[in-house]
Amino acid sequence: MQRIVVGIALAALTAASVCSQPAIVMVEDWSRHRVGTTGVPDGWKGQDWGSPRYDFVVAAGGAGKVLRLRSQGDSSTVSKEIKVDVKHLPLLVWRWKMVTLPPGGDCRRKQTDDEAGQVYVTFPRFPAKLRSRIIGYVWDTTAPAGTIVASPSSGLVTYVVVRSGAEEIGRWITETRNVYEDYKRIYGVEPREDVGAVSVAIDSDDTRSRAESFVGEIFFRAQ
Repeated sequence: MQRIVVGIALAALTAASVCSQPAIVMVEDWSRHRVGTTGVPDGWKGQDWGSPRYDFVVAAGGAGKVLRLRSQGDSSTVSKEIKVDVKHLPLLVWRWKMVTLPPGGDCRRKQTDDEAGQVYVTFPRFPAKLRSRIIGYVWDTTAPAGTIVASPSSGLVTYVVVRSGAEEIGRWITETRNVYEDYKRIYGVEPREDVGAVSVAIDSDDTRSRAESFVGEIFFRAQ
């Protein structure tokens, strides 16, 4: 399973910059990527662990372009560095569709810690490999929606199960999460750090199975 580590040094925002915060910060809408492009998307970085296959391809997705992610017994994560103050832009919005969930996947157990849909938000804290805080929004095969649990595979990650099971497979769904409130709920304090990166991932390495999903636009916005 992913051990997402993002080492980013971020300066504190000044009062003037806070006042000039935009209403929306787009992480990715895939519009500048050519349909059919495979592998790690331009502007994103691959992981530095394991043997990822990056079976990703930019595809036409009706209203716009999307990224298709596939996994065959592997784990692939890509990350994009971006600076967002969630006190002012607390809502993370993204669109995704599941095609194949890894059979038996369950984020609560290390032996089955596989998910077809994963969107991670990283709050980097020095030293990054030991103290960063990462919230992983996942579509799990088994764990009930609403489950919040520490990752059994990485001490930096806490999972929030947004959806569960196969009932809504094949449908495009738009999710909205208040990252600011989720952070306070998970860690018991307000975030002192800005978001430093957003990651998307897919894996089926623990269950030695297959998974497939799509992800569309991802952005932060004000309430």
